[in-house]
Amino acid sequence: MDGETSTAGAAQVLRLGRLDLVADPAGALFVADQGLLVVADLHLEKASSFASHGIFLPPYDTRATLAAVARLVARYAPRAVVALGDSFHDADAHARLDPRDRKALAALQRGRDWLWVTGNHDPRMPRTAGGESAAELRLADVVLRHEPAEDGTAEIVGHMHPAAKVRLTGRSLRRRCFAVGARRIVMPAFGALTGGLNLRDAAFRPLFPQGVTAHVLGQRLYAIGWPLLLPD
Repeated sequence: MDGETSTAGAAQVLRLGRLDLVADPAGALFVADQGLLVVADLHLEKASSFASHGIFLPPYDTRATLAAVARLVARYAPRAVVALGDSFHDADAHARLDPRDRKALAALQRGRDWLWVTGNHDPRMPRTAGGESAAELRLADVVLRHEPAEDGTAEIVGHMHPAAKVRLTGRSLRRRCFAVGARRIVMPAFGALTGGLNLRDAAFRPLFPQGVTAHVLGQRLYAIGWPLLLPD
């Protein structure tokens, strides 16, 4: 059944179409039988992009994001990594990479396939970024792409930066989440400086006509049904 869920340690196993997906509490998916690690919306060099517009943030987002990806690579030893769009915050972001971050990215790519799925922030990937690029990737009966599409195909997407707000023991908590429905999974944004759009926002309604469950990031994943989700 599409959207079926089971628990596997701190992670959860989600089934979409014919794919079994390990949803990691860090905000990534791992397709074990294909050795494929998927992350979405890294937004590398977001801080430097903001700085160019006079908005100054701690300039360590790229390093923190790549370090988080490195921890996942060490955990799963993937054969391939798919970065599901908006990997770079703007067209010049790769050129602004600090040499240490450039070296860290090259180390992550070494010895495995690496696919940049293009996004609205990075519709063209520079050749110097390494790896390959494509608009989408099909695995079995599921398409991986950046933005949701209405073509009747089961899909894993990013772009929307879903977040869930819930009330626990008298206080509210807001965290990034996987948004999981019968035919679609929207991944949380993985980048260190990426925010989240509340899953109760109207933008999500047409994406989940049969209902949605938030798998909220934490020490483990917490599956929260629609009635318990709060608006901002």
